[in-house]
Amino acid sequence: MQSAHPPVRPAALVFGGSRGIGAAVALRLAREGHAVALTYVSRPDKAAEVVAAIQAEGGQALAIQADSADADAIAHAVDSAVAQFGPLQVAVVNAGVYRGAPLAQFPLQMLDQMLAVNVRGVFLAIQAAAAQLRDGGRLITIGSNTAVRGGVVGSSVYAMTKSAVATLVRELALDLAPRRITINNVQPGPIETDITADVLDMLVQRNPLGRVGQPQEVAGLVAYLAGPEAGYMTGASLTLDGGWVI
Repeated sequence: MQSAHPPVRPAALVFGGSRGIGAAVALRLAREGHAVALTYVSRPDKAAEVVAAIQAEGGQALAIQADSADADAIAHAVDSAVAQFGPLQVAVVNAGVYRGAPLAQFPLQMLDQMLAVNVRGVFLAIQAAAAQLRDGGRLITIGSNTAVRGGVVGSSVYAMTKSAVATLVRELALDLAPRRITINNVQPGPIETDITADVLDMLVQRNPLGRVGQPQEVAGLVAYLAGPEAGYMTGASLTLDGGWVI
């Protein structure tokens, strides 16, 4: 006799899950059987589209407004996700900003914004999520191949922030190991999103594989890291960029 109650889905939280890579990750985790909460900053319409797409496939989803530069908003997002879906099994920290300028023209405000979101915000999201993760859970950050090599004038500060994320993940693996929580960092290269739409031709020409990546390809790697087969990998940074940094 079947139970009258459907099985409880493991909970996942995707910071920055309304567009591009984050949206693809949210959809993939939902297809892998997770109930997915996702955060957005300024596009509730895009977040609602992701939620609707997940629900249309029979999944569970929740959109939460949260600025990743705001510590209180990050904590509220975690609390809201747990209140809706229970303790987290997976947390993906995808929120980030890119601003570029040559050294002489790089304003302090731009520097502060990128450090606040890409470094401070990532740390705070990991810290808040880890407190609500089940033992044996998964933490995954979305970094960038610029942590290895950028090669574009004006990208120095962005590359610095992504190098900081890679280092943070490597060292936090030791903090989280006693709870069997793994933490890994995915470093995409050029991916076809609204952010890269204006420079796609240049990116394709420079890439050894002659193309850019798709958000679904990044989501596939995240799904692997979130699954049982990746339980022995932690503290790693995995680059998928078509050979850009070779």
